[in-house]
Amino acid sequence: MRPLRNRGPADSWLPVRREIAVSGTAVVYAAVADWLPDDLERPEVAAALGRDHRRLLEMTHAQGRSRFVTSRLLLKSAAAAVLGTTPGELELAYKLGGRPHLRGVDQLDVSLSHTEELLVVGLTRTGRVGVDAENADRRMLGLGTERQVCTPHELEALHRVPEERRNRELVRLWTLKEAYSKAIGQGLRFRFTEFGFAPEDQRAQMLRPDGTPGAGWEWSFHSWLTEESYTISAAVHDPGFGGRIPATAARPLLPAVPDPRLSGR
Repeated sequence: MRPLRNRGPADSWLPVRREIAVSGTAVVYAAVADWLPDDLERPEVAAALGRDHRRLLEMTHAQGRSRFVTSRLLLKSAAAAVLGTTPGELELAYKLGGRPHLRGVDQLDVSLSHTEELLVVGLTRTGRVGVDAENADRRMLGLGTERQVCTPHELEALHRVPEERRNRELVRLWTLKEAYSKAIGQGLRFRFTEFGFAPEDQRAQMLRPDGTPGAGWEWSFHSWLTEESYTISAAVHDPGFGGRIPATAARPLLPAVPDPRLSGR
C-alpha cells in the first residue's frame, strides 16, 4: 500500500478503486488548492456538504473553512468512486468523539486528516482505518511534547536517534498514535503514553510501554514522507474476514509519488 495523489475533482479515481480491490485499503492525499471551490458561498457547495454546511457557516477562519470544505469534498468523492455512486448520494456523519462515517454505509470505513495545505483520506473495506498528517518539520522536540506523547521505551529509543533526525521521528510517532486513536474512535482521549512505536522502525509495529509487542496481526501501521514536507500515517484493522490475506505489521516506509505542485509548501 502507498498513498495515492489526487489532483482535483476531474482526476481519475481508477488507482484508488484498484488499490481497494487489491489490498482493501487506500490512502489518498491532495492539495487544498486542488479541491477548493472558487466561491464557498455557492449553492453547489452547500449541496455537496449536506449537513456539514451548518458547521461551515459557524466557522470564521478562512484557512479553516477551506480545509473543512475540501477535506469533505475529497472524502465523499473518493468514497463515491469506490462504492460506484455519486458524492451527492453520500452523507457524512460523526460518531461520539467526532469519528466520521458514511451514514447507512457499512461496507466502507473512512478517516480524514488535514494540515496546512495537505488533505488526507483513508478508506477501507476490511475493518477500520485511521489517518493523520503533520508537517514533518513541525517543532515538537524540546517543548515537553515527548514526555506527554512517548512511552518510557520510546523516550530511550528516541534519544539514540541522531539529533538532526530526532524531531521528525517524534512527529512520525505522533501521527502513528493519532492514526491509531482515530481508528479506534478515541481521539485524544486515549493516553499516548500507554502504547508506542519504535523510532526509525521500518515495520512500524505497535509496542507496549516496556517495548514488547502490543498488537496482533490484525493491525498494520504505515508511515510515509510526502515531498519531504509532510508525514502521513495510517492505522488499518483487518480481522481477516472473507478469506482475505491478513494484514501484517511489517510494512515499509514508502515515499509518495513526487509531485512538484506540493514542493515548497
